[in-house]
Amino acid sequence: MKEQANSITPLAPTAFKNKQLDLFGAFLCNGPIEKDRLSNALDLWDSIPRYSVSRRAMEKTRENGILPLLKIDFYYKGMAFKAVIRPARIEEKDGTTKDYYPSANEELIEDALRKIAADQKSGFFDKKNYHSGVVFTLYMLREELKRRGHTRSYHEIILSLDILSLSIIDIRTADDKEIKDISRSNYFPSISAVSRAKLAEDPNSKWLVQFHPLVTQAIDELTYRQFNYAQMMGYRSQLARWLHKQLSMKFTFASIATSFEIRYSTVRRDSGLLEGYGLERKAIAALDAAFNELKGHVLMSVGKKEVLGVRGKLLEVVYTLSPSIEFVGQMKTANKRKLLAKEQVIETNTGKDDIILR
Repeated sequence: MKEQANSITPLAPTAFKNKQLDLFGAFLCNGPIEKDRLSNALDLWDSIPRYSVSRRAMEKTRENGILPLLKIDFYYKGMAFKAVIRPARIEEKDGTTKDYYPSANEELIEDALRKIAADQKSGFFDKKNYHSGVVFTLYMLREELKRRGHTRSYHEIILSLDILSLSIIDIRTADDKEIKDISRSNYFPSISAVSRAKLAEDPNSKWLVQFHPLVTQAIDELTYRQFNYAQMMGYRSQLARWLHKQLSMKFTFASIATSFEIRYSTVRRDSGLLEGYGLERKAIAALDAAFNELKGHVLMSVGKKEVLGVRGKLLEVVYTLSPSIEFVGQMKTANKRKLLAKEQVIETNTGKDDIILR
């Protein structure tokens, strides 16, 4: 990877130490072992199906190395939206070029970097220029992925960083109109070297990545929720990871006496991860397998009801999810942490300055 020209405005020391950044990393937990398992799910940004096309599907879609614009419909808080993704064009070792959409590998990279930003005092938040991001080394990132069960080579990590910094995503309304205050942006708007060492040759040279503006907005407006990141990263399938994160953001009222109903059609539409199955029964089987991964962790049980039409045609599958005791506790803690964070902002505005969540 070459150092890019789209550099970030030089950061003041206050960008690495401020109230919003402290709150982003101030998890409500019992000690450092539990804190190590936690990260933040971001309300709008993590509701966008921006990593939904597999590398295998890309191979089938490319023509002379080129991928078309990817348009994906999804819903957020009952409103219809569309994500339009422009693929990254990567130069291969043989000099040819190949397009890539961000996929599961890149999602793991972003999740790991957000964890590093929150947990290892490496994040930054620049209110004046409205930037957020993280300073890290390739070694630091590779070790974080490895201990979460996703070992990657330095070459694979650099490729993913290239894809994230070169791919562009638009968020539009369902009728293809641009949304006010949500501008077109790369997944990582800027990526650069802090040290002079050649990035691809020195795993200990420092990198600086700027997160997407919606991540910055979430940090600024506290529209994120504490969730069990280590558990989420431990699942085998990307769909199970998606389900865990979505339930962490939406099943906020979880209790032993309540359940959560979700439909197959909703998961298919909002995740984008079931489009590659030729037969609907195979897609449903993949969803069943993902729910099974969540059993014993997030879920106590999963009820399944098929809705049939004329001549037994499958119209819909309705799942009724009962939360585990562990997940109920996690949701209650996340709710309390969110309330405390809001109170902390109020206290800051009245002159009190202590962080109270740790």
